[in-house]
Amino acid sequence: MRHLLALLLILFTTPLWAGEVTVFAAASMKTALDRISEGFEAATGHRVTRSHAGSSALARQIQLGAPADVFISANPGWMDALEEGGLIAAETRFDLVGNRLVLVGREAAEPVEITAGFDLIAQLGDGRLAMALVEAVPVGIYGKAALENLGLWDQIAGQVAQSDNARTALALVAVGAAPLGVVYATDATADPRVSVVATFRADSHPPITYPVAATVTARPETAAFLAWLKSSDAQKILTEEGFTEVSE
Repeated sequence: MRHLLALLLILFTTPLWAGEVTVFAAASMKTALDRISEGFEAATGHRVTRSHAGSSALARQIQLGAPADVFISANPGWMDALEEGGLIAAETRFDLVGNRLVLVGREAAEPVEITAGFDLIAQLGDGRLAMALVEAVPVGIYGKAALENLGLWDQIAGQVAQSDNARTALALVAVGAAPLGVVYATDATADPRVSVVATFRADSHPPITYPVAATVTARPETAAFLAWLKSSDAQKILTEEGFTEVSE
């Protein structure tokens, strides 16, 4: 009898999920996707399992056979690589949101726009500039492109501390390991210990776009999740978290 009661207790206290969707998403999507997934689960009964990392790392995991249903990349390049490899369902692909690039620090300041005359060396002193991997992770690629465009990259390249993704770059600044970091505007709001000290012009780097697609092995519940991402509820959350419309 005790075993029966224990079994019944487990059954009635454990959520009974209708289905499951596994989402591989860029680290910069974490805060927004946590909120979006909560609403989707409540509305549909499906469970969302999320894996966040740099888009490059996630794409490579999918290439190696990781069981993802949805991929959300922080740039088109890694989505293109999976599409060319026949790993995503091209007809499900769409651009979800955009973002902006900012310079963050620990001291609160009135943000200024970074121009060619911006003295980043003086701002850094002997410290490091935290960035995601500049040859692989989208925010690092965008950041390097912006700094090159503004004629600042050669000045500070030797002081760049590279990390796996946008959120780890943010963490380096938050804990004081680096005085400044280049991250997305949405990342800057994720930790109260950092503030935006400067912004990059949108035309200083390629447009920041987050494409989404289902993988070719996606489960049936994936279609409902992709539709939810386009819903007014999800779009409201993305706007609140600082993401921009793709057309911007």
